[in-house]
Amino acid sequence: MIAHLKGRLASTGTDSAIIDVGGVGYLVGASSRTLAALGPVGEACTVHTDMLVAEDFIRLVGFADAAERDWFRLLTGVQGVGARVALAILSAFEPADLNRAILAQDKAMVSRANGVGPKLAERIVRELKDKVGGIAVPLGAGGAAAPVPVGASADAVSALLNLGFRPAEASAAVASAEGDLGSDATLDALVRLALRKAAK
Repeated sequence: MIAHLKGRLASTGTDSAIIDVGGVGYLVGASSRTLAALGPVGEACTVHTDMLVAEDFIRLVGFADAAERDWFRLLTGVQGVGARVALAILSAFEPADLNRAILAQDKAMVSRANGVGPKLAERIVRELKDKVGGIAVPLGAGGAAAPVPVGASADAVSALLNLGFRPAEASAAVASAEGDLGSDATLDALVRLALRKAAK
């Protein structure tokens, strides 16, 4: 099994890249987040990989870091989530945002990824809730693990996502609003203050 590739970025496409390793070009599927992290064509790059093997194909999928690869393996372990859908989810969310969405059982957030309907999103958050603890999550300020929104906070984040905010923006705005209002703030108050903070 090929665990990683270290070579030169030969070219990129909408959902894949070719990595030249010693004169051999490896085609790897990748999320848009990984493709953006590879750097310019012609420069040295390293990707973590996962090899998919079936009766009629062998395919390499590449990742910017080990955390994204681990998420890919978890996602494709859910019935109905193939490699294409898993990469679409990883293109839409940072690993930390995905971790928070699953722990908060926020199926509305997960369903924002291309190709993920409400039923599949519900299955993903339900099946992965007890499995995400083993995946490394980036630390927040001061080295502390980023807090997971629950209750009114999770609902407020979902509300901002439905209004078109990016996951990271929504989470940051709600966390800031909750810091001002306190943990017992109502959903309405959280959403109103978070919208004002996000608009600044």
